[in-house]
Amino acid sequence: MNEILFWGSNENPIFVKNEIEIITKPTQFKFEKENENGIKQISSGYSGTIFLFENGKAIEYLKNSSKNPEKIQIENIQKVAIGFENEAILTKEGNVFAKGFYINQENPNKFINISSLIKDPNDRIIQDVVSGIYSIYLLTSNQNVYGIGSNRSGQLGFDYKTLPKTEKPILMMKNVSKIFSGSSSYSVFLLNSNQELFCCGSNSYGQLGLGESIKGTIQKLTKIQNIPKGRIIDIQCAGEHSIMMIEQKSPKRKLYSCGRRFHSGIQGDAYEFTEIKSSLFEKIIFLIFLVGLNIL
Repeated sequence: MNEILFWGSNENPIFVKNEIEIITKPTQFKFEKENENGIKQISSGYSGTIFLFENGKAIEYLKNSSKNPEKIQIENIQKVAIGFENEAILTKEGNVFAKGFYINQENPNKFINISSLIKDPNDRIIQDVVSGIYSIYLLTSNQNVYGIGSNRSGQLGFDYKTLPKTEKPILMMKNVSKIFSGSSSYSVFLLNSNQELFCCGSNSYGQLGLGESIKGTIQKLTKIQNIPKGRIIDIQCAGEHSIMMIEQKSPKRKLYSCGRRFHSGIQGDAYEFTEIKSSLFEKIIFLIFLVGLNIL
């Protein structure tokens, strides 16, 4: 039997014991027969939650759906990623299947192989997939990043007027080692092999860490100049702030945040990545592990 703890907003009462609205205490959630090898990953967003099991199978609970829980009819799943209304499934063979309004407007509830739509056939083996609020990002085995979906905030790295959305993956950047975004984020961070960090998308609250002089929508991939010293381990992106984990010598790891005050764990608005100090560090580092599930 696999068990998890659940708390927070529960707009779909089928999800946990028919309880609706806000659950303030952790509630046990059990899987009786789904799989014998344990839960590998959980990905959650506004539209629902996906549970991936060690045997490569997954089930999803979708908001306002009468079919909960529903098995995803894709085998050998390596990773799942969910956004506001889009889902992406990475298989062990390197294929990515996705669905959503901005992915397939004619049939948004049908999974399609978006990796097969990449123009260069040598780039169709996918190493990692990350979902933003309305966009999906693919990291290929050749270390190239493609974006697909909405570009309403420049989160694909192109001018919104000339490219408001795309249903085919478009090349964003080469020589990338990691992608960072989030299910409520209109932004994306791309880290190259030299530990140089680039970003694009919404920066209305300084959540890209570019400094106070650069605000609004960033529609072109832009290098962040003032990155804290150390090796970037992870970045968690929300709608109005971002949190970065840096590996350093002493203490071994630190957290830095930028974006809207009260959301980012620091005293006021921060337009550059600012260190999170005091007891908040331990609390936030736990939440990053709990929500992100992909730090290491």
